Amino acid sequence: MSAEVRSGHGGPVEVKRRERRLWSRDFGLFFLSRAVARLGDTMLPVALAAGLLQQGYDVTSVGVAMAVPTVSWAGLVIFAGVIADRVNPRRLMIGADLVRLVSQCLAAVLFFSGHVVLWQVLVIGLVNGGAAAVFQPGVASTVRQLSADAQQGNGAIRTVEAVMSLAGPTAAGLLVAVTSAGSVFAVHAGTYAVSAVCLWVMRLPDRAAAPQTRAEKTGTTPSGTGGMRQGLREGWLAVRVRPWLWGVLVLWCFFALTARGPAQPLIATEMVQQHGPAVYGLVNSALGCGTVVGGILAMRLRPAFQLRAGAVGVALFAVFPFAVGSGLAVPAIAAGAAVGGMGMAFWGVMWATSIQTQVPHDVLNRVYAYDIAGSIALLPVGEALAGPAAEQFGLRTMLLAGAVCTVVVSAALLSVPAIRRLRRVDGPH
Repeated sequence: MSAEVRSGHGGPVEVKRRERRLWSRDFGLFFLSRAVARLGDTMLPVALAAGLLQQGYDVTSVGVAMAVPTVSWAGLVIFAGVIADRVNPRRLMIGADLVRLVSQCLAAVLFFSGHVVLWQVLVIGLVNGGAAAVFQPGVASTVRQLSADAQQGNGAIRTVEAVMSLAGPTAAGLLVAVTSAGSVFAVHAGTYAVSAVCLWVMRLPDRAAAPQTRAEKTGTTPSGTGGMRQGLREGWLAVRVRPWLWGVLVLWCFFALTARGPAQPLIATEMVQQHGPAVYGLVNSALGCGTVVGGILAMRLRPAFQLRAGAVGVALFAVFPFAVGSGLAVPAIAAGAAVGGMGMAFWGVMWATSIQTQVPHDVLNRVYAYDIAGSIALLPVGEALAGPAAEQFGLRTMLLAGAVCTVVVSAALLSVPAIRRLRRVDGPH
């Protein structure tokens, strides 16, 4: 910055304006990378379900095939966070994209051949989940490095991912109808190729040195030293010493178990049984539209206490299961879905921005990995328990209970002083 000022290209105010600009060349490349990857990822479930069912496999096989990547991701992401704090995260992300490019090409060949063996599909899913675990921790530090305004960056990425989530399933359905499931896997592989190229030509500013120097001054171990166990311990210590961080993770586990996890299968079952799959698809579209609006709002609103504002967004999610559980008309349910999607998107941006601006760079990827693991650890449990609980107490009763639990989580977030009083930080930590 000082060199720019001395050279006569502008004073400090002009330099600051350039630093605050969101749409730089490198952020645009990262934005494109996330957009095309999200498009492919949302196409995959349609192709996987349609392809396996066409090959004679049952719904249980489809469920297992969809669950394997999540299990692999959840099991490996914490270890990937340690690695991402010690090597160049961009290289890890490129490597992960290339691995998924190869695996999805193999899946395309498998489905094109017409001879699909389930264990081979499961192995491919296991590899994809592991590669996703390697990729994901570096996202937090990349957004922080490419954008001086982390909230703007997170909002932009969340918005485009929501748009791609709307387009992906529709595109996949059309491709399966016109060609075959194999073509969707081929397109999915192509999205990883585009993502890898974008990341390859992208350049990150060198901002890791200053936080590491601070770590040395305070007597903590630099992120590039020590074994895996030590790296995990340092990451957990960084979570534990921040009550606002582990407080949210604890509450989010409860939320995943009681509300967010059960909501998807319960809402899907209720909507399909009562209104048919086409109406359920429209409701999902409303949910996606609400997510887009939430991302845009998160880019424009700048609350001084981000988690306090985000907790209000969490409460809005309760409108969706409440509308379905109350047996309201389809337009009201669609409106509830839009409100719920908007609230969760707004919370997501506030939460991601808080982590990226409040946590030192040298442990950021590890903390983000713990956040990912904590956020998804109990989701499969909540999904698995939803069916038995609905049989015991009634499907609509469980949806209404989930809405109540959502409001309880929002109130709990606001009741914890460390969460409620966390003030926003605009610059790097």
